[in-house]
Amino acid sequence: MSKVLYVHAKGGPPVGHALTRVAARAAVHLLALSELPVSVAEDVAGLCASTATAPEVPDRDLVEVITARAREVGADAVVTFSEYAVVAVAEACRRLGLKGAGSAAALARDKRLMRATWERHGIEQPRFRAVTSLEELERATTELSCPLLLKAAWSAGSTAHQIIDRPAQAQHAWRRSREVMTESAQLGFAELHVRGASEDFIVEEIVTGRAEEWFDGPGWGDYVSVEGVVVDGVFRPVCLSGRMPTVAPFTERAGITPAAVTAGAQHRIVELAERAVDALRLENCGTHTEIKLGADGRMWVIETAARFGGAMTVPQIEEVFGLDLVGMFTDQLLGASPDWPTRALTPADATGAAGSLVVLAVNGDGTPWPGRRRWDSSVVVRTAPVGAGSTLSVVGESSLPDGSVVPEYDPAAGANTMAGLCLLSADEPQSVVRDFTALVDTLPHILPADVTEGVHA
Repeated sequence: MSKVLYVHAKGGPPVGHALTRVAARAAVHLLALSELPVSVAEDVAGLCASTATAPEVPDRDLVEVITARAREVGADAVVTFSEYAVVAVAEACRRLGLKGAGSAAALARDKRLMRATWERHGIEQPRFRAVTSLEELERATTELSCPLLLKAAWSAGSTAHQIIDRPAQAQHAWRRSREVMTESAQLGFAELHVRGASEDFIVEEIVTGRAEEWFDGPGWGDYVSVEGVVVDGVFRPVCLSGRMPTVAPFTERAGITPAAVTAGAQHRIVELAERAVDALRLENCGTHTEIKLGADGRMWVIETAARFGGAMTVPQIEEVFGLDLVGMFTDQLLGASPDWPTRALTPADATGAAGSLVVLAVNGDGTPWPGRRRWDSSVVVRTAPVGAGSTLSVVGESSLPDGSVVPEYDPAAGANTMAGLCLLSADEPQSVVRDFTALVDTLPHILPADVTEGVHA
């Protein structure tokens, strides 16, 4: 039986979902770079042939740790689904002579390199500048047109985002973004291979989206993601995922599969994603490419990644299209030829729709909840106002334990302040948007109040 070294770190699809599907294809040897969710840790012994954790030796190169472990277990493939381990695993695969994202993987991780590559290829994107100091940021605010968005070059999950409406705000934005990157690293949401990555930023012009020109129904956000895979250097699109409007500044609230755009619009979106991915010269990896949708058919590529979409994107695709992306990708790394779609799948190819909602203490209009609440998954599932044909569940490994106080939403910290993750199945994409809109409005009223709020010791 083939052997796979599974490198686990924060982020990506739920590890419980991914690990079981890799284990169905091969003997799994787990290398944990971060702590496993409690619910998954209990099942590891039955899923994995061996488990190991990365040694806490600061000066030891992570690629060396991965390659040594791969040789020790005789791995035929090395896989990760975490944004923070993509570059290290790609380099380890290169050294081992195994299939992987390739030597250009950092181009799909470092937003500075990514954007510079697209600029050379003439790919539509917001104007930007790479910045590594306050002085460079202040200079960029005079060269670009405000409002601007400052974000960390190696971040994920909309963390460390700061909007700069005028040059005078640059100093505060720089300080706050750096603080959040430090906080994120303490939570395990940080690049694991590149030293000093938390010091690298880009600042870009904020382009104006126009969702109503792309979607027939209300409630959609103004950008989509093209989910796909690169097979021996060839990009293979799988489908489009849509969004609900983000929470200020740009924190994702919900993702919906499939995205209900017209066939003509989808074709143009996929063409742009293909140009963006091809420019990065990736070899074998999942891809997740975000594209902003503007007025009069205009589009801009925001970013791409050399891995599958995070949160519940992968399980959603499996539910509505019947594609086990994790299992198929594992087969690909092991030398098989999975039956990838010959074109990007559309709503007409789907069996219903699915979506995931990040629970943040923010109302639908962007205002914070009036009081603190405690997370209670059973209350949410039991009383949420979803349609008769919809089914709602809570993703335990991506949610706080029941009884936890829902964190106050911090615009700079983004998804770091989430309380839970909900999964919804429905008959069509618009039903997911409708149900999630109702759920967002209802959550602060159905979750129990935090009775300790305002009580002083």
